[in-house]
Amino acid sequence: MMYFYDPTSTACKSITGGVCARRAVKFTVFTDASACEMVVRKDGVSDSCFLEMSACEGGFCCEFSPKEAGIYWYYFRLEHKDNLGAGEDLRAKRKSDPRPWQLSVYEEYETPDWIKNGMVYQIFPDRFCKSGECPAGKGKILHERWDELPVYLPDENGKVKNNDFFGGNFRGIEEKLPYLQSLGVTAVYLNPVFEAYSNHRYDTGDYEKFDSLLGTKEDFCSLVAAAEKVGIKIVLDGVFNHTGADSVYFNKYGNYPSLGAYQSEKSPYYPWYNFLSFPDRYASWWGFDTLPGVNENEPSYSEFIAGKEGVVASYTALGLGGWRLDVADELPDEFIKKLRRAVKSVNKNALLIGEVWEDASNKVSYNVRRKYFQGEELDGVTNYPFKAAAIRFAKERDAQFFANFVRTQIDHYPKQSLDVCLNVLGTHDTKRILTELADNTPKTSDKRTWAEFRLNETDYARAVGRLKIASLLQYTVPGVPCVYYGDEAGMQGFKDPLNRLPFPWGREDLVITEWYRFLGKLRKLPPFGGGEYRELYSDRRALIFERRKGECAVIVAVNCGSNEYYLRFDGKIYELVSGEECVGTAAVKPYSFGVYYTKKI
Repeated sequence: MMYFYDPTSTACKSITGGVCARRAVKFTVFTDASACEMVVRKDGVSDSCFLEMSACEGGFCCEFSPKEAGIYWYYFRLEHKDNLGAGEDLRAKRKSDPRPWQLSVYEEYETPDWIKNGMVYQIFPDRFCKSGECPAGKGKILHERWDELPVYLPDENGKVKNNDFFGGNFRGIEEKLPYLQSLGVTAVYLNPVFEAYSNHRYDTGDYEKFDSLLGTKEDFCSLVAAAEKVGIKIVLDGVFNHTGADSVYFNKYGNYPSLGAYQSEKSPYYPWYNFLSFPDRYASWWGFDTLPGVNENEPSYSEFIAGKEGVVASYTALGLGGWRLDVADELPDEFIKKLRRAVKSVNKNALLIGEVWEDASNKVSYNVRRKYFQGEELDGVTNYPFKAAAIRFAKERDAQFFANFVRTQIDHYPKQSLDVCLNVLGTHDTKRILTELADNTPKTSDKRTWAEFRLNETDYARAVGRLKIASLLQYTVPGVPCVYYGDEAGMQGFKDPLNRLPFPWGREDLVITEWYRFLGKLRKLPPFGGGEYRELYSDRRALIFERRKGECAVIVAVNCGSNEYYLRFDGKIYELVSGEECVGTAAVKPYSFGVYYTKKI
């Protein structure tokens, strides 16, 4: 029996990816079977509905109009109850117990266009650039030299306090705006900047104050204004699932003049927290007693953060480009909805990104199916699944896995959200990407070994070659590239805090930096601003795809195998990495990659 169905082909599914509620979608199965029906079930509902499909040219077709937002699962039944479900590449496979396809349905919403042709640069503020001197403050240790290692070993009590600082600040970032421009940066995402005890600042001490080591409100506003003048927007990290124990709200150590929740049940902040046994047993983020968790749906907290005059609206009004929400999967849906309303009421074009490590379209968190992309919550997410797939392609040469990953995201995500998801290779929570891509790294958890380890010349060169492949994919598949500071300079390092060393000004690997400058120019081509993606060819070791917007098209080819492939076209085309001019045909040689366009850049 012949059959074919591919949800990423408009010949089979008239709308690619997520669909708007109450909009008709045409489904076509190409088959020589004598009958076909579509079986659909809404997520969370036990009963399925059966849609009779009408005979059409080459097979059977029907229309389905989902009545409300949510996830729907579907498969097809042919004659004799023969079932078609999704294979690994999403194309139809005949099985008695079929894996259903996913149909993501949303209420109509838009995402900001300004980010879609751009690139994001993530900065850990204490470690990027220091300009001038700022007081360290009580309990904080300031490193004397910029090139020292951060404190990474536990103290005599077995704790790493994260209270050592290098003094990176707002003025330092502003001074480096020309450098960021040279990379093609259009948005800077800053890890937390509010007053806190630690150098990572995820233990917020006071949401209404910038950390004094970073500078003043005037310094921050100066950075925002200066960045805006050169086409760069500032995105802040919103840490709203927990506060610091050392904060004006909890005040466990009495360092603030307020009456904190830890100090008294009569504190105005007491309802924000969940005490198991007052005061010493309380819910906290992943058991860290320095990070007491908050009850986001407590009205006084929700209003303080996401009300009309709350924290989010107030800072957005300073000219922010948007927010990245820390641990979004631990924030209730209603709270995220309120955050979105607060952000968009000030600036409808502000970006709202959530930290999600899995497929965000069908994410289940604490036994609840999340609604990030159903129209009332997030614009996009940090695309960690991209990171895993790109590393597997670049390091293990698994092109097919990566191709299937891209197809799945295109099928599962509403296009407007996929176009603004942040494609990451490294972040403050992961190893440096060069270290991740390298062979022969220490197989140990000993932090002293990690701190001292650097790749040898051979392993470094191999990792750089892989980085070029992974970063090319990062800049060219759907989504927005997000580069962790220093990855473009050749920084190495294992997990926290060894992935958070100060930027190596004057010691950069300029070969890698120039590669990222090329990628920044490439990113400005029209097809990368939300254009369509079409897979032209894939096998175990190679992937060739097209990005197109109108008549403008770019072809990207990555070949990690020993075969040679040929692209044929009319007229003249340029391979942009080498600048080579090709007429009529272009060879994609073994173990190479190329980008093909009608003009040089």
